[in-house]
Amino acid sequence: MTVRIKMILAATSALALVACGDTDTGFYRQAGASLDEGAFGNPTMNNVLIQTGQRSFVIDLNQRFSAEVPTMVNFAFNSTALDQEARSILARQATWIKQFPEVRFKVFGHTDAVGSNAYNQSLGLRRAQTVVGFLVSQGISRSRLEAVVSFGETQPLVVSQTEERRNRRTVTEVSGFVQNHPTLLNGKYAEVIFREYVPSAAEAPPNAGAGLSSLEAAAGGG
Repeated sequence: MTVRIKMILAATSALALVACGDTDTGFYRQAGASLDEGAFGNPTMNNVLIQTGQRSFVIDLNQRFSAEVPTMVNFAFNSTALDQEARSILARQATWIKQFPEVRFKVFGHTDAVGSNAYNQSLGLRRAQTVVGFLVSQGISRSRLEAVVSFGETQPLVVSQTEERRNRRTVTEVSGFVQNHPTLLNGKYAEVIFREYVPSAAEAPPNAGAGLSSLEAAAGGG
């Protein structure tokens, strides 16, 4: 048998083995057809968020949100009603949120441990929905409030089986960026994070220290 014939037979055998194998790896499937399927979707999405800087910037912006604005409101026992303190806090949240039209938020609902798990899951969700409704009434687009989530009694701040006001709460958090928002198409997430960081300096009158001695100006006021 000639060398050429041996080579032809070897190539034919190799092709036959491929044809008998997993059809997903065959030569004739559309390029990329088996990529990003099933369980690979979330890891791929997470990698994209990290590589483009979105994931770390969401974390940074949420840390800034929680540092500058109270993120939690509390409720009376077995209630979804917002008292005056809660309304004041949510009004501050709404003012902050309006500065960042590119950003989405989630509201998480919680309860204390009194009552059944199923009832408290429902109660936590209704509390979150109440907060979302108030934020919408303050001019926040409902589409930016990505979801309302209930943890019921499963994540207490204070471990207690009795009534505990600190556990009856909602928490507002930054959850991501608005998809295809025009100011983010070029990936300038850092500019979103640092926006409005020093508004007081920009708004200060040019002669704020006029009429004070140098010692008085250095000492500052109460």
